[in-house]
Amino acid sequence: MESFLAFLGVSLVVIMTPGPDTAVTIRNTLLGGRPAGIFTALGIACGQTVWAFATSLGIVALLIASEPLFLTMKYVGAAYLVYLGIHALRAALWPDGAQAETAVPSRGPGRRLSATSAFRQGLVSDLGNPKMAVFFASLLPQFAPSVGPSFATLMALGVIFALMTFGWLAFYAAAIARAGDFLRRPIVRRAVEGITGTLLVGLGLRIAAEQR
Repeated sequence: MESFLAFLGVSLVVIMTPGPDTAVTIRNTLLGGRPAGIFTALGIACGQTVWAFATSLGIVALLIASEPLFLTMKYVGAAYLVYLGIHALRAALWPDGAQAETAVPSRGPGRRLSATSAFRQGLVSDLGNPKMAVFFASLLPQFAPSVGPSFATLMALGVIFALMTFGWLAFYAAAIARAGDFLRRPIVRRAVEGITGTLLVGLGLRIAAEQR
């Protein structure tokens, strides 16, 4: 029981620390409102479930041990974050004319991003983050029973982590959406998109430059 409570505590700290998943959720909530934010969170949680499954099977350990595969995943994931960041920066610097001229909530950014696109971006963002592979491979076995980690135990811990992540990011999306009228003001939205875009580009470049 103590081991499980320790796992929950460590997980909360990791989940609540801002990173690529948080930045993507904020960006997509601004573009598509609360539904887009929640579907982004769902995509991220599904990506974490895939990592948990791969960790439980031992696939992640093989991936980490293979330098070419690990580097490929790292650079693809980093490039995707930079791609999302550049799009956010472009929207901040050169907003659509009609969007920039109106602050009417019903014609705000809520229709620009579909739920499918939001889910896909969350999923790809998480699966393309090599830190998740290292994190799951190092974290989950530490809190498994001392008799030896089983597939069911590791998978259960991974799913719990994914559900906690979904809950936190969904709360994040709801909070941002609640402030929608304020955030939909052109000057405010451009500022937020500029900040999130810069963060995404910075995170992508940091991931690409980091050693294991």
